[in-house]
Amino acid sequence: MMYGKILLVEDEKTLAKALKFSLEKEGFKVDVAYDGEEALQALAGGYPDLVILDLMLPKIDGYEVCREIRRRSDLPIIMLTARDEAIDKILGLELGADDYMTKPFNTRELLARIKAILRRTGQGGASGKKNIKLGDLEIDLIKHKVVVRGCEVSLTSKQYALLSFLASNPGRVYSREQLLEEVWGYVSASDLRTVDVHIRHLREKIEEHPAEPSYILTVWGAGYKFREG
Repeated sequence: MMYGKILLVEDEKTLAKALKFSLEKEGFKVDVAYDGEEALQALAGGYPDLVILDLMLPKIDGYEVCREIRRRSDLPIIMLTARDEAIDKILGLELGADDYMTKPFNTRELLARIKAILRRTGQGGASGKKNIKLGDLEIDLIKHKVVVRGCEVSLTSKQYALLSFLASNPGRVYSREQLLEEVWGYVSASDLRTVDVHIRHLREKIEEHPAEPSYILTVWGAGYKFREG
């Protein structure tokens, strides 16, 4: 069974070969780029379903590649790095990465995260609705389209998955752990900040006043919820 096409951007050839083998064994079609220039050239020929992107790349680093991808599209990006500093992780998320893994990592966990992202990219929300409308916000769960105050808003796949999940369950409070499990497909105490970063980015895109949100609300000490109509 073919799951989809992945662009793997990794300069460590031994690791790239091993990951390509594991991904293809799972049914993915995999193209490999060994530096940032090759990655952008590969993307010029058409977009894959997901990009696995190492941060420390020759010629053009992973941060710049991620920035360029986000200028062009909202395709899912999982960043890889050998560094475990919080600032690197947050910067990657700020640039629009959907997920983040630190080397060395478990290949099975990477596969689980890939499948979770791709599954949710094509998912229309938990409620079975086709459309969610509240105030100036409208979410088309079939077309994966978000309109705010009459203008379409560009969201990353993870931002859309998070918004559609919360909006499909209005009034229900979810902890960061629950959101990681439901939207990212895993729970890790070290990744709780990931949820906060994505919520902040979402608010910047859909809220008229992000500091005083009217759609995605913080429930102090508990988590987040989407406002009931």
